[in-house]
Amino acid sequence: MTHAQERSRPYGSSDELAARFRSTRSLSEALVEPLSDADATIQSMEDASPAKWHLAHTTWFWETFLLRESVADYRLFDERWPFVHNSYYETEGERIARFSRGMLSRPSLDEVVAYRAHVNEAMEDLIDDSRHADLIALGIAHEQQHQELLLTDIKHALHQNPLGPAMWERVESASGETRPADGWYGHPGGIARVGHQESGFAFDNEGPAHRVLLEPFALSQRLVTNGEWDEFMADGGYERATLWLSDGWAWIKDNAVTAPLYWREGEQFTHSGWQERDPHAPVTHISYFEADAFASWAGHRLPTEFEWEAIARGQEGEDAAHDPTAGNQLDHAAPPLPTGEGSLFGDCWQFTRSGYLPYPRFQPAAGAVGEYNGKFMSGQFVLKGASCATARGHSRASYRNFFYPHQRWQFTGLRLAKDV
Repeated sequence: MTHAQERSRPYGSSDELAARFRSTRSLSEALVEPLSDADATIQSMEDASPAKWHLAHTTWFWETFLLRESVADYRLFDERWPFVHNSYYETEGERIARFSRGMLSRPSLDEVVAYRAHVNEAMEDLIDDSRHADLIALGIAHEQQHQELLLTDIKHALHQNPLGPAMWERVESASGETRPADGWYGHPGGIARVGHQESGFAFDNEGPAHRVLLEPFALSQRLVTNGEWDEFMADGGYERATLWLSDGWAWIKDNAVTAPLYWREGEQFTHSGWQERDPHAPVTHISYFEADAFASWAGHRLPTEFEWEAIARGQEGEDAAHDPTAGNQLDHAAPPLPTGEGSLFGDCWQFTRSGYLPYPRFQPAAGAVGEYNGKFMSGQFVLKGASCATARGHSRASYRNFFYPHQRWQFTGLRLAKDV
């Protein structure tokens, strides 16, 4: 391998890539250790999936796109399972309906763990082969996304239980210890280059890099807090139609929305059960509609994705290329909890006012993996940053998360912007 090839590898050396593969696979299984088979089977809504389905689907990914294609004598662990563990890859054929994943009492959680062990062993013959480096990096990032989904999906499922069950023991919030200043990051505007520009891994929707024109603006140095959201609610924020987009007003009326998800009087539901709500912690589990209404109430607005990225590039430290999201994100099995330390990365995904659309000259990858991002570029909004449930090193300034405007079961929040 030449030095140029070595530098272009998504995680550096083959040893680093192999280590990231193994640690990612291990973390997924550590996350479900507190769960019973019943916990891991339930599906609380169509947007969510059972925990054991996430474990199996991320294993199906490796089996389908690497082992099946690259190992001549590889045999599927179970020839029936691709039908139930495919997600949305039309080119991979028929699959179980998404809303029916919670009906899969079989395979059991133990059987899924055995499936993972089978695939992990087979992958050992591939993870040191530079020919597969790009696809392995994609698979790692894919599994990291599902680790976050696993956490947010099981939180939603446990919240449905009137007993308020805890997945982990309670962890005290540290938000009061490191409360950020009430300042703004100013930007003079001008031509900015956005999109992925480094040599490491990125999803296809982060490119191609291109130029945009920014008007002068400022971005808040901190996230909106629970205490500020209480003020919004006390001032009739959910009752004043003039603050809301038309679709948002219809949504809160149709769904009787009067507060962020997981809120009740003075408390919020967490992976550690019901806890007293910290007024200094960032508000989370809000929709785009709610974020936009709050920004209107506060006399400001949501940033565009390019404004956020322009500021974030200036906030990345010297080791950003190695781990741009070093902070309080997921790196071990523990309850994710926003702290409000002020970083642009790590507490919650931040809504922008930008629609999720392709960049100029965007082309999806060839083959089935081309269905990964491009097919969803319709009707959704871009979120930037990372959340307390995001794996370390997963996000970066150019990263584009995306959700529909009504969705709020993820750790979603907001950072205000203003024109200057």
